[in-house]
Amino acid sequence: MTILTACLALFLAAIHLWVSRFRILATLPRNIWLSVAGGVAVAYVFLHILPNLAAHQQTLADGLSLAPKTADALLFSVGLAGLTAFYGLEQVAHGPGHPDDPGRPRAGTFWIHIGAFALYNLLIGYLLVHPEDPGPAAVLMFSLAMALHFLSIDVDLRGHHKERYDHTARWLLAGALLLGWLIGTVTDLPETAVALLFAFLAGGVILNALKEELPEDRKSSFVSFLAGAVGYSGLLIATTLL
Repeated sequence: MTILTACLALFLAAIHLWVSRFRILATLPRNIWLSVAGGVAVAYVFLHILPNLAAHQQTLADGLSLAPKTADALLFSVGLAGLTAFYGLEQVAHGPGHPDDPGRPRAGTFWIHIGAFALYNLLIGYLLVHPEDPGPAAVLMFSLAMALHFLSIDVDLRGHHKERYDHTARWLLAGALLLGWLIGTVTDLPETAVALLFAFLAGGVILNALKEELPEDRKSSFVSFLAGAVGYSGLLIATTLL
């Protein structure tokens, strides 16, 4: 599994580094592939992460000596915190621009924005080594969902930060992901901690996926979103039956 997760970590890091060279993204209508990626990400959250959180509610209750309902509330509160944190981050990132160039974000905003996504990647890199469900199939499905998720995030970040993304941000994001993988190979957090990390990730994935779908000016495609959600759901269900 170590070799497999190492290869997948390198693959996910490469998306950050080379997203500007993916010519297929320029040929496909943006609303189509972004909608597919959003559908896949949301399907992963609702069919994998959230059910696993519910399944591990007893683990959290036992580990922290909580009542079952309290454990449930804690898990999903952490998920809500993840969504809220990234919503607040987007508000900061799209606030007032540089005084000399309103279209360019302030330097401090850039570091806050990219720093938060670097921590997000650090978490994903760790969870790549410690998935909720063991086995190659689960890791591959996780990586597929995150690969499409990264594509939509990177295109948005690159469009917002422009040359700063190419010069600095992409290297930080790729490095954070690989660092998270490295930490995951040498450490093993308690199951309760992993459950809480997954909950926070779920909230972040939901916000980062749907923020590309909700604004009307993006002209998102419901058919493409549905195709991504249904197609990935089918693959995910099929892997659980193998």
